[in-house]
Amino acid sequence: MKTKVYSYCTVIIAVLLAVACSVKKDRALNRGYHALTSKYNILFHGNEGYNEALASLKQGYFDDYWEILPIERIDIKVDPEKEFKKGPSLESKQGSLLDNIALDNKSLGNGNDEAGGSGFQLAESKAVKAIQKHSMYIRGREKNSQMDEAYLLLGKTRYYDGRFIPALEAFNYILYKYPDSDKIDESKVWREKTNLRLRYYDLAVKNMKELIRDKKTIMKKQVASDAYATLAQGYIHLAQLDSAATSLKKAVELTKNKEEYARYTYILGQLYSRLGKKEEANATFQEVINLNRRSPRGYVIHAHAEQFLTKGITAKDSVTFLRQYRKLMNDRENREYLDVLNRQVGVYYEMIGNNKKALEYLKTAVKKGGKDEQLKAKNFISIAEIYFNTAGYAISGQYFDSALAILPPKAKETFRISKRRESLRDVVEYEATAKKNDSILRVLAMSTVDRQSYYQKYVDELRKEDFRKLQKNLKGKGKDADFFNMPNFGDAINQAFAGPDYSTLGGKKTFYFYSTQASSFGKVEFKKRWGNRPLVDDWRWKSNNNAVANLDTEAEVKAKDKEAKDKIDKTGLDKDPRYDIATYMGKLPTDSIVIAKLKDDRDFAYFQLGAIYSERFKKYERGADRLESLLTFNPAERLVLPAMYKLYKIYLEIDAVKANKVKERIIANYPDSRYAKLMQNLALNEYDVQSPETYYSSVYKSYQEGEYMRALNQVDMALVNIDNEEYVSKFELLKANILGRIEGVSKYKEALNFLALTYSATPEGKEANRLLETVIPALEGKEYGKGDGKDWKAIVVVPYTTIQDAQEIRKCMESYASHNKGIGIKFSIDFYSKEKVLLVLHGFKSEEGAKGALSKCNAGELVVLPMQTDDYIVLQIKKDLEDYLKKSKGVIEVQ
Repeated sequence: MKTKVYSYCTVIIAVLLAVACSVKKDRALNRGYHALTSKYNILFHGNEGYNEALASLKQGYFDDYWEILPIERIDIKVDPEKEFKKGPSLESKQGSLLDNIALDNKSLGNGNDEAGGSGFQLAESKAVKAIQKHSMYIRGREKNSQMDEAYLLLGKTRYYDGRFIPALEAFNYILYKYPDSDKIDESKVWREKTNLRLRYYDLAVKNMKELIRDKKTIMKKQVASDAYATLAQGYIHLAQLDSAATSLKKAVELTKNKEEYARYTYILGQLYSRLGKKEEANATFQEVINLNRRSPRGYVIHAHAEQFLTKGITAKDSVTFLRQYRKLMNDRENREYLDVLNRQVGVYYEMIGNNKKALEYLKTAVKKGGKDEQLKAKNFISIAEIYFNTAGYAISGQYFDSALAILPPKAKETFRISKRRESLRDVVEYEATAKKNDSILRVLAMSTVDRQSYYQKYVDELRKEDFRKLQKNLKGKGKDADFFNMPNFGDAINQAFAGPDYSTLGGKKTFYFYSTQASSFGKVEFKKRWGNRPLVDDWRWKSNNNAVANLDTEAEVKAKDKEAKDKIDKTGLDKDPRYDIATYMGKLPTDSIVIAKLKDDRDFAYFQLGAIYSERFKKYERGADRLESLLTFNPAERLVLPAMYKLYKIYLEIDAVKANKVKERIIANYPDSRYAKLMQNLALNEYDVQSPETYYSSVYKSYQEGEYMRALNQVDMALVNIDNEEYVSKFELLKANILGRIEGVSKYKEALNFLALTYSATPEGKEANRLLETVIPALEGKEYGKGDGKDWKAIVVVPYTTIQDAQEIRKCMESYASHNKGIGIKFSIDFYSKEKVLLVLHGFKSEEGAKGALSKCNAGELVVLPMQTDDYIVLQIKKDLEDYLKKSKGVIEVQ
């Protein structure tokens, strides 16, 4: 009987389920079945996969505490290949009972109905399945109460998968199709979060403000908190930090999530700090600190760091500060953040001027560094700055290199450090040149006796230092080691003296007497300390009669000491060339040309160092020291005036009295120099051009159009009235090019030399120096008569004073070019100098062709000449027409 009852019940249940499976009938049974199945089966598994994937995504995220933290603690990667991919179709599909039965999270129904996968893919496939098989959209309304949940899950999975446009579509679908849903407000918040990811900041802020204004009293607290936080993120993107702080403060008050509370509070402190509200920032960071274990540890530690920065230096009591940070560093919970804590202590010591301690803690911070590459880069930069400020330029450059290897290529700090590093390379190079050449020249200035004494002193110190190295090497083997019988004694000797392998001398090198160096050195040192003692018991006591009887006289001891030293010379200790003064004496240059080159390089190094220290690094005292030293070296004349002018500019910053003295000296001794004119007009800075940049563009345009005289006048006017070195150097380079066009290579070289010396630290100064080394020698080496004779020009020289009288020949040459353009003949009016212009026909293949063209036009008394193209180029470079005419046989008379 019971079996029959069970059978009937099973049949009834199966029938009911079959009836309830339909999504086309609006019955309570159908609605309840599909809502229940969606919520507790498909969406449950979807939400589980979503939460797991979200936790994994957050776990891999690392905050950059050196910028304002994002509201969402997450980094969403966007894959361009799938950015707009919508995923599986949402069209309804007929389901079956087996679809609602899963084994190992796999449906027993049709396997093609869901995409599968893991994480966000699994969550999306579950949301899609719920929509496909359980949506009851009947007569324009959704009857399944779980469909808004399904679309919300679909949108969130797409959002975190970096597919923002499809995510936006899902959120908008809820807003349009489910107006009565309790997820409307949450969907609107997610929609604006998506708009922020799409960089529609203004739109997101506008929509969030409307939502908060209309529903702030009826929204759930957590949803309202999310809305205010999203609004704050929009304001941060728009750089409206004050509004962002106001919104975020509301989010802090409303959120129930402890992690969000700590994060929002920390960001609020950052906003106050950026706004200059130090008291509010300090109080907010203290609130984060007070959370202690109720907050993730990272926020607490960085709140301590931010507090340190917001307080003034006078507010930091050293004892209290150091006690607090010592306690933090000793706390085992903070081991992950030792790099942050050590950095703060290092920065503190740097601020109070204790560079030694600062370097100690900053280097420890680097060693303890973890995943925070930005922090490691900042530590490298801080260390580099300390070394830079204490003139350790070579070491400073190495730490800057380490920072550049970590920083992103497009970071603001990268550009600044790159420029600093380039300058440091120059400083290190010039300092090395100055030091080396100074040393050589100083020794060369000594007498022979003084040189020998100098090198002997050096050799003696070197020998002592080598012996100290030997002792240090031996002592490093152990406290109680027998230094003279230790197994590696011979290796220690060789390492310390960098000498040859003495194992070839026979015997065992484990005993020190088998090292000739050690044995000889030991005998000499013994005699220096004890004299010539006999080999008897109690030999240290002079009172020993036998010992006293055998003691040598002082003279005999000195003689034997000398003999021992000579023996050392023969046995090899002093055979090392480093101990022979002849080694150093022989390396000194004797050629006067080489010595002169050493002096020139030394002087130029001092000049460049003075410019770099003062102009790039603003180290005026150091720059003045280098330039003052240079002037005492009797440098080449080309360096004297530029060095004095640079000293004048430096003294304007540090010593007005000295500046006036230098100014008077330059004006008195070099009244016609450009430096004198510059100094007398430095105060005239009211020349109102649109801007230096705009004015430079207009002058450069004149130069490009060949209006060289006009461009030169404009440049001269700018140089008199503009005292912006960045643009002054640009105008000087442009002036050099103009002078090259007008007056030739000699004036071009002179102008470049002026620029290279006066503005040596600027890019234009470096370019001028490069041109002097490469281009100028090539131009000066150009000579006439080097062409192949296959390309000629017909030239008429016209003075500007008679240019009106030359209109007929100009028209004639233009007409000739027009009639012969088919064979490549062209006409041009070329600038030559401020007194002359050249009428030129181009494209002749022979001298006879050029002469024939000239004979067809009546040039009157004007100078006419055929000329090879290569010679014409040389003529324009050297501007020596008169000399060329005297030597040339090509000038013809036109009848």
